[in-house]
Amino acid sequence: MSDEIRQIGQRLAGLREALDLSAEDFASSCNIPLEEYKKYESGEKDLTISVLKGISTKYNVDVSVLMFADEPRMSSYFLTRKGKGLAVKRVEDYQYQTLAGGFNNRKAEVFEVTVEPKSEAVEVHHSSHAGQEFNLVLEGRMMLEINGKQLILETGDSVYFDSSLPHGMKALDGTTVRFIAVVL
Repeated sequence: MSDEIRQIGQRLAGLREALDLSAEDFASSCNIPLEEYKKYESGEKDLTISVLKGISTKYNVDVSVLMFADEPRMSSYFLTRKGKGLAVKRVEDYQYQTLAGGFNNRKAEVFEVTVEPKSEAVEVHHSSHAGQEFNLVLEGRMMLEINGKQLILETGDSVYFDSSLPHGMKALDGTTVRFIAVVL
């Protein structure tokens, strides 16, 4: 795994230790199997946004703190210049750049997501999390699967959906896809 994934694991361990919880109690409180949680903490396994959001909601800590080690400070506005948002490459072909991470007490997580194309043989990874999600394709084409229904989105297309339904996506046409993801 990448250095960034290990750092997220270290921040997760730091949160658990600050809460004075055992790995067993922390994993149980977040409905994560213990062995899977231990892999998250050691940096052996990547955490999905849905897992990070669940932990952040449960323990009232900002997702940006877990993902980027950056504490939000702004309360009237937060400006992110092009290409300057804190970024983490969570897996080899998936990169998140926070666009609102510095805004304190925000109601949504806003990311620019870049996805590199995968082999057709690679299955779509599905996740789900409480709330709703909005995606707007900035560049490229992608297939978004929501609860078994496949939608093809092209540059300029957007979709708003119930994110508690299993959903996953992949880049199409062998080209990189960039999209805005707003998680509420």
